[in-house]
Amino acid sequence: MRVGTLRDLAIAVVVGYVAIAAIVWFAQERLLFFPRATLGRPAAPPGWQLEEVRFQARDGTRLAGVLVRPTAARAPLVLYYGGNAEEVTAYASAAAESYGERAVLLMNYRGYGESGGRPGEKALVADAIELHDWAASRPDVDPARIALHGRSLGTGVAVQVAAARPARCVILTSPFASARDVAREIYPWLPVALLLRHPFDSLDHAPRLAMPALFLMGEADDLIPMRHSERLAGAWGGPVERQRFEGFGHNDLSVHPRYNAAIQAFLARSL
Repeated sequence: MRVGTLRDLAIAVVVGYVAIAAIVWFAQERLLFFPRATLGRPAAPPGWQLEEVRFQARDGTRLAGVLVRPTAARAPLVLYYGGNAEEVTAYASAAAESYGERAVLLMNYRGYGESGGRPGEKALVADAIELHDWAASRPDVDPARIALHGRSLGTGVAVQVAAARPARCVILTSPFASARDVAREIYPWLPVALLLRHPFDSLDHAPRLAMPALFLMGEADDLIPMRHSERLAGAWGGPVERQRFEGFGHNDLSVHPRYNAAIQAFLARSL
Protein backbone atom coordinates (compact mmCIF):
# COMPACT_ATOMS: atom_id res chain seq x y z
CA MET A 1 0.00 0.00 0.00
CA ARG A 2 2.83 2.37 0.91
CA VAL A 3 4.73 1.55 -2.28
CA GLY A 4 1.63 2.28 -4.31
CA THR A 5 1.17 5.61 -2.59
CA LEU A 6 4.76 6.64 -3.27
CA ARG A 7 4.41 5.56 -6.89
CA ASP A 8 1.23 7.57 -7.29
CA LEU A 9 2.90 10.58 -5.69
CA ALA A 10 5.89 10.29 -8.03
CA ILE A 11 3.58 10.05 -11.04
CA ALA A 12 1.66 13.11 -9.86
CA VAL A 13 4.89 15.10 -9.45
CA VAL A 14 6.09 14.12 -12.94
CA VAL A 15 2.74 14.93 -14.51
CA GLY A 16 2.64 18.28 -12.71
CA TYR A 17 6.19 19.14 -13.81
CA VAL A 18 5.43 18.27 -17.43
CA ALA A 19 2.21 20.30 -17.27
CA ILE A 20 4.06 23.38 -15.96
CA ALA A 21 6.73 23.00 -18.65
CA ALA A 22 4.00 22.75 -21.30
CA ILE A 23 2.31 25.90 -20.00
CA VAL A 24 5.62 27.79 -20.17
CA TRP A 25 6.21 26.51 -23.70
CA PHE A 26 2.81 27.54 -25.02
CA ALA A 27 2.42 30.76 -23.01
CA GLN A 28 5.96 32.13 -23.20
CA GLU A 29 5.03 34.99 -25.53
CA ARG A 30 2.61 36.23 -22.87
CA LEU A 31 5.36 35.95 -20.27
CA LEU A 32 7.91 37.81 -22.41
CA PHE A 33 5.94 40.43 -24.33
CA PHE A 34 3.48 42.90 -22.81
CA PRO A 35 1.99 44.95 -25.70
CA ARG A 36 0.72 48.42 -24.88
CA ALA A 37 -1.84 50.49 -26.74
CA THR A 38 -1.10 54.03 -27.91
CA LEU A 39 -2.17 56.57 -25.31
CA GLY A 40 -2.88 59.89 -26.98
CA ARG A 41 -1.24 61.54 -29.94
CA PRO A 42 2.57 61.77 -29.81
CA ALA A 43 4.10 65.24 -29.88
CA ALA A 44 7.46 66.49 -31.10
CA PRO A 45 9.78 68.65 -29.00
CA PRO A 46 9.25 72.40 -29.53
CA GLY A 47 10.59 73.47 -32.93
CA TRP A 48 10.98 69.88 -34.17
CA GLN A 49 9.09 68.05 -36.90
CA LEU A 50 7.05 64.89 -36.30
CA GLU A 51 6.23 62.46 -39.08
CA GLU A 52 3.83 59.59 -38.58
CA VAL A 53 5.37 56.47 -40.13
CA ARG A 54 3.31 53.63 -41.57
CA PHE A 55 5.57 50.84 -42.74
CA GLN A 56 4.67 47.52 -44.35
CA ALA A 57 7.04 44.68 -43.56
CA ARG A 58 7.92 42.09 -46.19
CA ASP A 59 5.34 39.66 -44.85
CA GLY A 60 2.63 42.30 -45.15
CA THR A 61 2.43 43.24 -41.48
CA ARG A 62 1.82 46.94 -40.98
CA LEU A 63 4.00 48.71 -38.42
CA ALA A 64 3.37 52.15 -36.96
CA GLY A 65 5.48 54.75 -35.23
CA VAL A 66 6.90 58.24 -35.56
CA LEU A 67 10.05 59.96 -36.77
CA VAL A 68 10.92 63.14 -34.90
CA ARG A 69 13.75 65.33 -36.06
CA PRO A 70 15.25 68.77 -35.62
CA THR A 71 15.38 71.30 -38.41
CA ALA A 72 18.81 70.16 -39.62
CA ALA A 73 18.62 69.17 -43.29
CA ARG A 74 20.62 65.95 -42.94
CA ALA A 75 20.55 64.85 -39.33
CA PRO A 76 22.21 61.94 -37.57
CA LEU A 77 19.67 59.33 -36.48
CA VAL A 78 18.97 57.28 -33.36
CA LEU A 79 16.93 54.09 -33.75
CA TYR A 80 15.27 53.22 -30.44
CA TYR A 81 14.15 49.71 -29.43
CA GLY A 82 11.97 49.67 -26.34
CA GLY A 83 11.47 47.27 -23.48
CA ASN A 84 8.85 44.55 -23.41
CA ALA A 85 6.13 46.82 -22.00
CA GLU A 86 6.87 50.12 -23.79
CA GLU A 87 4.75 51.99 -26.31
CA VAL A 88 7.64 53.93 -27.76
CA THR A 89 5.86 56.81 -29.52
CA ALA A 90 5.09 58.18 -26.04
CA TYR A 91 8.76 59.26 -25.86
CA ALA A 92 8.58 61.52 -28.92
CA SER A 93 8.30 64.73 -26.91
CA ALA A 94 11.45 63.83 -24.92
CA ALA A 95 13.66 63.14 -27.96
CA ALA A 96 15.65 66.36 -27.67
CA GLU A 97 16.15 65.89 -23.94
CA SER A 98 17.37 62.33 -24.48
CA TYR A 99 19.46 62.64 -27.63
CA GLY A 100 20.08 66.31 -28.41
CA GLU A 101 19.91 67.57 -32.01
CA ARG A 102 19.49 64.15 -33.58
CA ALA A 103 16.54 62.58 -35.37
CA VAL A 104 14.87 59.68 -33.55
CA LEU A 105 12.83 56.84 -35.05
CA LEU A 106 10.30 55.38 -32.60
CA MET A 107 8.60 52.36 -34.17
CA ASN A 108 6.37 50.07 -32.14
CA TYR A 109 6.98 46.34 -32.19
CA ARG A 110 4.39 44.03 -33.70
CA GLY A 111 1.30 44.04 -31.52
CA TYR A 112 2.32 47.24 -29.75
CA GLY A 113 0.66 50.61 -30.25
CA GLU A 114 -0.92 50.70 -33.70
CA SER A 115 1.38 48.04 -35.18
CA GLY A 116 -0.24 44.84 -36.39
CA GLY A 117 0.88 41.25 -35.96
CA ARG A 118 2.25 39.38 -32.97
CA PRO A 119 5.68 39.87 -31.39
CA GLY A 120 8.46 37.30 -31.58
CA GLU A 121 12.24 37.52 -31.70
CA LYS A 122 12.73 36.69 -35.39
CA ALA A 123 9.96 39.04 -36.51
CA LEU A 124 11.13 41.92 -34.33
CA VAL A 125 14.71 41.66 -35.56
CA ALA A 126 13.65 41.32 -39.21
CA ASP A 127 11.40 44.37 -38.86
CA ALA A 128 14.18 46.37 -37.21
CA ILE A 129 16.61 45.59 -40.03
CA GLU A 130 14.06 46.59 -42.67
CA LEU A 131 13.35 49.83 -40.81
CA HIS A 132 17.07 50.55 -40.53
CA ASP A 133 17.41 50.24 -44.31
CA TRP A 134 14.35 52.40 -44.90
CA ALA A 135 15.57 55.13 -42.58
CA ALA A 136 19.14 55.05 -43.92
CA SER A 137 17.82 55.65 -47.45
CA ARG A 138 16.01 58.86 -46.53
CA PRO A 139 17.52 62.09 -47.91
CA ASP A 140 16.99 63.86 -44.56
CA VAL A 141 19.07 61.27 -42.64
CA ASP A 142 22.85 60.92 -42.64
CA PRO A 143 23.34 57.16 -43.21
CA ALA A 144 26.93 57.34 -41.96
CA ARG A 145 25.76 58.61 -38.56
CA ILE A 146 23.25 56.10 -37.22
CA ALA A 147 23.16 55.06 -33.56
CA LEU A 148 21.17 52.19 -32.05
CA HIS A 149 19.64 52.41 -28.57
CA GLY A 150 17.99 49.42 -26.96
CA ARG A 151 16.43 49.14 -23.54
CA SER A 152 15.97 45.85 -21.69
CA LEU A 153 14.35 43.49 -24.23
CA GLY A 154 15.23 46.03 -26.91
CA THR A 155 18.94 45.52 -26.29
CA GLY A 156 18.52 42.06 -27.79
CA VAL A 157 17.08 43.67 -30.92
CA ALA A 158 19.71 46.44 -31.06
CA VAL A 159 22.61 44.01 -30.85
CA GLN A 160 21.29 41.88 -33.71
CA VAL A 161 20.72 44.96 -35.88
CA ALA A 162 24.29 46.08 -35.11
CA ALA A 163 25.50 42.66 -36.24
CA ALA A 164 23.59 42.90 -39.52
CA ARG A 165 23.91 46.58 -40.48
CA PRO A 166 26.49 49.36 -40.06
CA ALA A 167 26.01 51.54 -37.00
CA ARG A 168 28.30 54.23 -35.66
CA CYS A 169 27.63 53.33 -32.01
CA VAL A 170 25.29 51.40 -29.72
CA ILE A 171 23.61 52.37 -26.43
CA LEU A 172 22.35 49.56 -24.21
CA THR A 173 20.16 50.25 -21.18
CA SER A 174 19.81 47.34 -18.73
CA PRO A 175 21.13 44.79 -21.24
CA PHE A 176 21.49 41.04 -20.82
CA ALA A 177 23.89 38.53 -22.32
CA SER A 178 20.94 36.36 -23.32
CA ALA A 179 17.30 36.08 -22.33
CA ARG A 180 17.97 32.40 -21.77
CA ASP A 181 20.40 33.17 -18.94
CA VAL A 182 17.93 35.50 -17.27
CA ALA A 183 15.15 32.92 -17.57
CA ARG A 184 17.38 30.22 -16.08
CA GLU A 185 17.71 32.29 -12.91
CA ILE A 186 13.96 32.88 -12.72
CA TYR A 187 13.05 29.25 -13.47
CA PRO A 188 16.08 27.22 -12.30
CA TRP A 189 13.96 24.08 -12.06
CA LEU A 190 12.85 24.13 -15.72
CA PRO A 191 14.79 23.05 -18.86
CA VAL A 192 14.82 26.65 -20.14
CA ALA A 193 17.29 25.93 -22.94
CA LEU A 194 14.78 23.52 -24.46
CA LEU A 195 11.67 25.59 -23.85
CA LEU A 196 12.66 29.13 -24.83
CA ARG A 197 11.85 30.08 -28.43
CA HIS A 198 13.10 33.67 -28.09
CA PRO A 199 16.61 33.46 -26.60
CA PHE A 200 17.84 36.92 -27.74
CA ASP A 201 21.42 35.69 -27.52
CA SER A 202 23.36 38.97 -27.61
CA LEU A 203 26.49 37.28 -26.26
CA ASP A 204 26.82 35.29 -29.47
CA HIS A 205 27.16 38.51 -31.51
CA ALA A 206 29.07 40.74 -29.10
CA PRO A 207 32.68 39.67 -29.85
CA ARG A 208 32.25 40.57 -33.54
CA LEU A 209 30.91 44.09 -32.88
CA ALA A 210 33.64 46.70 -33.14
CA MET A 211 31.63 49.91 -32.72
CA PRO A 212 31.69 51.82 -29.40
CA ALA A 213 29.02 50.84 -26.88
CA LEU A 214 27.60 52.60 -23.84
CA PHE A 215 26.24 50.33 -21.10
CA LEU A 216 23.74 51.95 -18.70
CA MET A 217 23.09 49.82 -15.63
CA GLY A 218 21.13 50.19 -12.40
CA GLU A 219 22.97 48.83 -9.41
CA ALA A 220 19.64 47.97 -7.76
CA ASP A 221 18.24 46.20 -10.84
CA ASP A 222 16.72 42.94 -9.62
CA LEU A 223 15.06 42.01 -12.92
CA ILE A 224 18.24 42.02 -15.01
CA PRO A 225 21.01 42.13 -12.39
CA MET A 226 24.18 43.96 -13.42
CA ARG A 227 26.18 40.75 -13.71
CA HIS A 228 24.22 39.96 -16.89
CA SER A 229 25.08 43.37 -18.34
CA GLU A 230 28.71 43.06 -17.31
CA ARG A 231 28.99 39.67 -18.97
CA LEU A 232 27.89 41.19 -22.26
CA ALA A 233 30.14 44.23 -21.80
CA GLY A 234 33.12 41.97 -21.16
CA ALA A 235 32.55 40.16 -24.46
CA TRP A 236 32.03 43.29 -26.58
CA GLY A 237 34.50 43.53 -29.44
CA GLY A 238 34.78 47.33 -29.50
CA PRO A 239 35.39 50.02 -26.88
CA VAL A 240 32.94 49.96 -23.98
CA GLU A 241 31.86 52.75 -21.65
CA ARG A 242 29.95 51.93 -18.48
CA GLN A 243 27.61 54.09 -16.45
CA ARG A 244 26.35 52.58 -13.20
CA PHE A 245 23.54 54.25 -11.27
CA GLU A 246 23.56 53.58 -7.53
CA GLY A 247 20.19 53.05 -5.93
CA PHE A 248 18.32 52.79 -9.24
CA GLY A 249 16.72 49.66 -10.63
CA HIS A 250 15.24 48.39 -13.87
CA ASN A 251 12.24 50.63 -14.45
CA ASP A 252 13.40 53.92 -12.94
CA LEU A 253 16.85 54.13 -14.50
CA SER A 254 15.92 56.75 -17.08
CA VAL A 255 14.78 59.25 -14.43
CA HIS A 256 18.25 59.45 -12.91
CA PRO A 257 19.61 62.99 -13.47
CA ARG A 258 22.78 61.62 -15.09
CA TYR A 259 21.01 59.26 -17.49
CA ASN A 260 20.27 61.59 -20.40
CA ALA A 261 23.50 63.48 -19.86
CA ALA A 262 25.48 60.24 -20.22
CA ILE A 263 23.70 59.41 -23.47
CA GLN A 264 24.23 62.85 -24.98
CA ALA A 265 27.90 62.94 -23.99
CA PHE A 266 28.46 59.50 -25.53
CA LEU A 267 26.70 60.49 -28.76
CA ALA A 268 28.76 63.69 -28.95
CA ARG A 269 31.92 61.58 -28.89
CA SER A 270 30.74 58.68 -31.02
CA LEU A 271 28.18 59.96 -33.53
